Amino acid sequence: MIRSFTFPGQGSQFVGMGKEFIEAFPVAHRVFEEVDEALQQKLSKLILHGPQETLTLTENAQPALMAVSMAIVRTIEAECGKPLISLCSYLAGHSLGEYTALCTAGVFSLADTARLLRIRGQAMQQAVPIGIGAMAAILGLDTPDVEQLADDAALGEVCVIANDNSPGQIVLSGHRGAIDRAMSLASARGAKRAIPLAVSAPFHCSLMKPAADIIAHALEAMPPNDATKPVMSNVTAMPVTEKSLIRSLLIDQITTRVRWREIGLNLGSLGVTSSIEIGAGKVLTGLMKRIEPGMSASAINTPQDMDIFLKTL
Repeated sequence: MIRSFTFPGQGSQFVGMGKEFIEAFPVAHRVFEEVDEALQQKLSKLILHGPQETLTLTENAQPALMAVSMAIVRTIEAECGKPLISLCSYLAGHSLGEYTALCTAGVFSLADTARLLRIRGQAMQQAVPIGIGAMAAILGLDTPDVEQLADDAALGEVCVIANDNSPGQIVLSGHRGAIDRAMSLASARGAKRAIPLAVSAPFHCSLMKPAADIIAHALEAMPPNDATKPVMSNVTAMPVTEKSLIRSLLIDQITTRVRWREIGLNLGSLGVTSSIEIGAGKVLTGLMKRIEPGMSASAINTPQDMDIFLKTL
């Protein structure tokens, strides 16, 4: 069996995520303590007790989702006595989840990953004034059709694919007027639905350039190491291990498309037969089933899920 582990992105957060692991496993509790210390904030209290609207703020959601995934990673490692990277051939994460994958692969320490995601979340939140940008999910159209749709709706403004998630599920990002035009055009061109997303900024488009500059500076202060296991890049949808390339791709990732559909297809072409999502929710599990129906896709977000997985080793 050729296995990949995947890590969720923003939108999967909920109050109480990771609670069973924190209560049952000291190693998971220590992950939360380390993140709290790195951020000089009781993020663990926010994760476990809310309120949801504060947890959902980009600057909190990003390190919080990483903390939950890494708590589960460390628990799996403690329970089986092996590093997680010895149990897989590839790692991948959706947007902020790529940082979790890189942390798992030894590219960043847990503390630095938390700090980078706090900086990234704040920078993305502040890059565009409220009300200027927007995002929308386009359901039921293929990628080339949505690319043409975005071009036609732009009219001199920014309107691009931000997330190519799976066949028939694509997210646009850009100026609010252009996104509104794209949603109107989508219905006329046969989309099943065009849904405005409740986000605070237009992520993964050129409007995020100020955030990319901030991340570039942060990565100088907290430089990456080489990855001990190939991590699929959101920017290229290809595996990467070399630290200088990882750095440049993480900067580009802020302003460019998350190529999750292509990542799934490429994992399949690399021979991966099992994709296991580690962290809050099961969003990536559902996407992988649509991208590569022949691939086994499952999630580990409870101790029971972990026990089932460990029995397969």
